[in-house]
Amino acid sequence: MIEFTPEKSKKIALARLDLLNQWKEFRRKSNNKLQADYDFVNLHNTSNSHLFQIIGKISRGSLHRWNTILNGTEDYTKLIPQYKYAKVDEYRTILTDEEIKIFMGLLLHPNKICIGKAIALTKYKLQQQGQSFIPTDATFRRYANWFKNNNYDKWVLARDGEKVLSDKVEPYIKRDASLLEVGDILVADGHVLNFNVINPFTGKPTRATLVGFLDWKSTALVGYEIMLEENTQCIASALRNSIINLDMIPKIVYQDNGRAFRAKYFTDDSGFTELGFQGLYSKLGIETVFARPYNARAKVIERFFKEFQEGFEKLLPSYIGSNIQNKPAYMMRNEKLHKNLHKRIASRGRNASADPFNASNQEEFIPTIEETIKMIDMWLNFKNSQPCPNSPDKTIAKVLEERKRQNIDINQLDDLMLATEIKTIQRNGIRFLNCDYFDERLYGFKSKVLIKYNLFDLTSIKVFTTKGEYLCTAQRVTETHPMARILGDVKDFEDYKQKIVKQRQLRKKTINSVKQYLSNEEVRFIEQKMNEPKAVEFKPRSNTLQTLFKNNSEKYEYLIINDPNNSWIAEFKQTKEYRLLYE
Repeated sequence: MIEFTPEKSKKIALARLDLLNQWKEFRRKSNNKLQADYDFVNLHNTSNSHLFQIIGKISRGSLHRWNTILNGTEDYTKLIPQYKYAKVDEYRTILTDEEIKIFMGLLLHPNKICIGKAIALTKYKLQQQGQSFIPTDATFRRYANWFKNNNYDKWVLARDGEKVLSDKVEPYIKRDASLLEVGDILVADGHVLNFNVINPFTGKPTRATLVGFLDWKSTALVGYEIMLEENTQCIASALRNSIINLDMIPKIVYQDNGRAFRAKYFTDDSGFTELGFQGLYSKLGIETVFARPYNARAKVIERFFKEFQEGFEKLLPSYIGSNIQNKPAYMMRNEKLHKNLHKRIASRGRNASADPFNASNQEEFIPTIEETIKMIDMWLNFKNSQPCPNSPDKTIAKVLEERKRQNIDINQLDDLMLATEIKTIQRNGIRFLNCDYFDERLYGFKSKVLIKYNLFDLTSIKVFTTKGEYLCTAQRVTETHPMARILGDVKDFEDYKQKIVKQRQLRKKTINSVKQYLSNEEVRFIEQKMNEPKAVEFKPRSNTLQTLFKNNSEKYEYLIINDPNNSWIAEFKQTKEYRLLYE
């Protein structure tokens, strides 16, 4: 039973009806009906009429059969060809079930065997099984194409996996950004720069990481930070810049599912709110949503980073590409032309006076992180001048400008961004990040305290009791020269003296506080011991100081003050280390 009638079949039926009417008229004018039939059929089959192009060649029997079917009516539907149409999930083929099983078992293999190889292997296996009739290559290929077109989901899942199925086949959710306001949702993610920058610690080229926060409504990058790696400090700095630039705290941060974004500093929700145990987002009143891993379509910032690569990164001389496939021509093996051309162009940025044809004088322009930030800001000005995708009648900058500001207090923001941890006071103060932090007010305590610290300045930490009472601001303890009195310089010796004096003051403080618990004789004995002259005096071994320096910069700074005519200064100024540090 035909469940549907294609338009082509309807067209053929109407053409047959017209042809029958012409045939009847032709027979009416003839005395010899039999000869008239043959003449009419010959005229039709040799013509190039519109009906011939639809129906094709006919016979005398076809005309009589069609006339019988009509039975004196004009119902063209009776002349519709009675073809057997296959359903969407059906395919008529001469291939047997066993042949299909062998063939599709090869095609649906995760190693992605091509159709030609699958056909050859299938035919070989059928021959080994003793099968006499082997279908042609075209028969196998038609079935493979039909299966792929009508079962694309199965094809992709079997050959490429679940991730590709999700990316290529499954429907995606379209979100209406017009329902948002600026600052409602910030989308955060990290991006490894596809060009080299100068490592501030080593002076060598390296790839840094940009962490950015993009406003979903305006599609503007409202805040970012560049560091050598994606860490908590980098993310926090980017968020701080975003809040300051927007002059408002976002309602939601939709961010990457990476380890750094899930750090306790951002997401800690232990419930001890009275101790300050809240993540940064909770303190700021920001809801957090983590993106599904490896789902780039859900994060609009991924589209921004793609445009960033095409419109900005590829314009820089130090561009190196994100992978082997898209690296620039000058980095290809045995590519001399582009390599020499790149040297000439790249050298102009750093040393304009250098001879472009002298390779020894060429120095490639690789920006510092500070220079990179300036260039990105300039490109963002251009980017924000373009029409906003979510408001085509306005530019990105215009949409961003119409936001409602909150007049953010930067000092309060910095206080809220302080990280919090519980620590125990030890003998040398508070041990934190492999450093000791000490203050006189911590002396004598051996209990748990609450510390708050700034990720951008770890020279000191704020110390509170577990009830929230402020105790002190502890400073990071510096290390002392092992033999300051003998091998150290003036600074080392002075530092050593001050620390010894501080020790004695604290000891005296403890003894004085204990006097109230002792008898008069015990007190007099202690005072006598404290007033005895000390055998060791703090003085250098000789008048000639032996200076030891941790690095060349310390040596330079000492000599420039104490011995500015030293020949070593002139030698140090010629080095690359001096230029990186002081120029």
